[in-house]
Amino acid sequence: MAVQIQAIRDKLSTYCDPYLQLDLGAAKVVQSIDIQLDRVDIKLQFGYPFLTSRDEVISTLKNWLAPVSDGATVHIDISFKIEAHTGSRGIKAVAQIKNIIAVASGKGGVGKSTTAVNLAIALAQEGARVGILDADIYGPSQPMMLGATQPPEHKQQKVLLPIMSHGIQSMSIGYLIDEKAPMVWRGPMVTTALQQLLNDTQWDDLDYLIVDLPPGTGDIQLTLAQKIPVTGALIVTTPQDLALLDARRACEMFRKVNIPVLGIIENMSLHTCAQCGHTDAIFGEGGGQRMAEQYSVDLLGQLPLDRRIREETDQGKPTTVADPHGQIAKIYREAARRVAAKLALQIKDYSHKFPTIVVKND
Repeated sequence: MAVQIQAIRDKLSTYCDPYLQLDLGAAKVVQSIDIQLDRVDIKLQFGYPFLTSRDEVISTLKNWLAPVSDGATVHIDISFKIEAHTGSRGIKAVAQIKNIIAVASGKGGVGKSTTAVNLAIALAQEGARVGILDADIYGPSQPMMLGATQPPEHKQQKVLLPIMSHGIQSMSIGYLIDEKAPMVWRGPMVTTALQQLLNDTQWDDLDYLIVDLPPGTGDIQLTLAQKIPVTGALIVTTPQDLALLDARRACEMFRKVNIPVLGIIENMSLHTCAQCGHTDAIFGEGGGQRMAEQYSVDLLGQLPLDRRIREETDQGKPTTVADPHGQIAKIYREAARRVAAKLALQIKDYSHKFPTIVVKND
């Protein structure tokens, strides 16, 4: 057999992963190459999940390797290993959570919560273990969006079990209070409640925890930055200048507290008339792209102004669940893969692997 391992390895090193934006050699995803008679076995391990497109990637790589495989049958096994990455410096990691992603907007009414829940579900559909924390204490919306209203179970005193819905774990103050009850709490009470929801929930081995922040840059955002090990943040905006103004404030806030901004998602980019098919940029156009360029981050996705997104979410079945093969769900999954890939490139957090050293004076 004329197939050589080095030829296979060299060819793989010319294939650039579209999400990591690195060749497979530089990305260090090639675990092993084994050649036996007329068969080539390749094992690849990626640091971000893409379960829904894994077969397509395998097919693409087989075609890529055809010129150097000399007619041998190529078998490619792709697995995912999601590592913990460094969060806010000096803040202790949360047990059973590898990465915490904050979703912020700076302004209300831009579809931030809808984006957060669809991204969480999309990451789960790609093969990750995902949770979502509803950090909007004054106006919790995730219970309705997830179609889950039952109170969480207590495993023991002060320990809550997350609610499972659509394949993701969730926790919200909305599970613990009457939906009509107003939250007339001052700032310190709200920030304490947020920390309790995070730390008193027994999360089950999460790769990613999505934190759905309230609008603005107030107490909850500062508590998140100062006391919770956030790995990265996403900014949600619309193309409208007024929304972009507040989104920039949110971006500046994360920069000041040294939390990397992973990218921007633009909602309500275009509206297509259901009757005539005419497309109109109701809230302006190009705003998200301009902001992304200003802050040197990626525009991760552009969602249309579509009534189905609102209707499906109101019914407790977000678009990624209601129409998982539709175009809108594909945009959410594309954004989810890009976010996860960006995290995979960050510095890994090895603190959980080191033993705790206790010095005693005997």
